[in-house]
Amino acid sequence: MPTTVTAVALAAVILTPAHAGAAHAGAAHTGAAHAGAAAPPTLRGCGPGELCLWERAQFRGTRQVYELADIDIESCVALPEGGSATALANRTGRPVTAYQSAECAETAEFDTYPGSGTWAPETPYRVRAFKVWES
Repeated sequence: MPTTVTAVALAAVILTPAHAGAAHAGAAHTGAAHAGAAAPPTLRGCGPGELCLWERAQFRGTRQVYELADIDIESCVALPEGGSATALANRTGRPVTAYQSAECAETAEFDTYPGSGTWAPETPYRVRAFKVWES
């Protein structure tokens, strides 16, 4: 009996660092596969209740910030004339649909990003408008 307990304890000591590393790697992999998993450290300035859009991928270039308090819910909000974004962070607490079309036309590309803290370092198309949904 003591040998079995010792073997189990030894196995736990030997396997714990590897298991912890695997769990950490799994968390990192999940974050890479799911855009909403974790905020990259470069996202300073996009606070709770805000939708932030960056001109270039990887949260670079000119940033536009829209505060939930100033957005008409379920209305199409076009980016300024000629403007577009290729990265976004949704911290509004509500789903946001990003549109390739400046008129929120569903004949072009569009995707909805959950409001629980979604970080999209590169959208699949240039975003030209968005809608914030009630829920």
